[in-house]
Amino acid sequence: MKSLVLLFIVAFAAGASAQCRCETMKWATCDGTPCSCFLLVGKGERQTLDCTKLIPKCFLMQAEMYRARMGQSTRTIGGKPVETAIVDNDGIYDPDCEANGLFKAKQCNGTEECWCVNSAGVRRTDKGDKNLKCEELVETHWVRLQLKHNQTTADVDPAKLKTYVLLRHSTYDKDARMIVVDVKKEIGDRQADLTRMAYYMEKDIKALPLFKDTTKFEPTVAGQKLQLEEILVYYVDEKAPTFTMKRLTGGVIAVIVVVSLAVIAGLVVLFLSRKRDRARYEKTQVSFALLHHGKRSHKMPFPLACR
Repeated sequence: MKSLVLLFIVAFAAGASAQCRCETMKWATCDGTPCSCFLLVGKGERQTLDCTKLIPKCFLMQAEMYRARMGQSTRTIGGKPVETAIVDNDGIYDPDCEANGLFKAKQCNGTEECWCVNSAGVRRTDKGDKNLKCEELVETHWVRLQLKHNQTTADVDPAKLKTYVLLRHSTYDKDARMIVVDVKKEIGDRQADLTRMAYYMEKDIKALPLFKDTTKFEPTVAGQKLQLEEILVYYVDEKAPTFTMKRLTGGVIAVIVVVSLAVIAGLVVLFLSRKRDRARYEKTQVSFALLHHGKRSHKMPFPLACR
């Protein structure tokens, strides 16, 4: 996992230019010698960035909320792939972040109503008042992106899907027209933050890239583009969420679904053939080193930033 992150950071250093800019965040402002980059968050405060890495999801959400309040664009290309695509409604809030970019375990979004989140910033408890106790930030160790594409005139060859680096370690269910991408790390690992990778992946798939290069991801198989009609993201935490059946409403699962490992295991059986060899899910998650638009000669234009 650690080597994967390092590879992701340096893979495209050879193509770096001398220009001061942040390749990992399209909304960043950069200037100075040495180069320094920041995002505007909150009421216009500057959040300094390390553009040699993926930006923490908590900072990205703060920036998107700031831009929305200021009437600035938060989605430079497209939007939903199709009208029936699922939107991340439950995940849109202005989070409280630690200095290092981690989510604070307790979130209130500036209101009297609070809830506990996992390391991906996704709600994992019922909502309560200001007295709600969130003892720890529970780590997310497995993120699944489940992509259902529209009808195609020709069969989709799973081998051709794997030519796209984003989908290199995906599995495909022909009958369900379902592509499943798993991003995983070992339970107990605190060195790698896979939620950053998963968030960048999710945005790329939804045609809302966060990289400076905003060319959207459009897989083409057998001469036809795969239009995604449904996108679901599942988060698996090291500890099961504590929703109660009384409070577990459709709003919780309409868009971003938080599930326990037991529930995910059931979904694997439901959506994937029993004949699939689960060993194909590698311990190291999706090879994110070449993730960003690997379709273009299978190289991601990702030079080091803030140079």
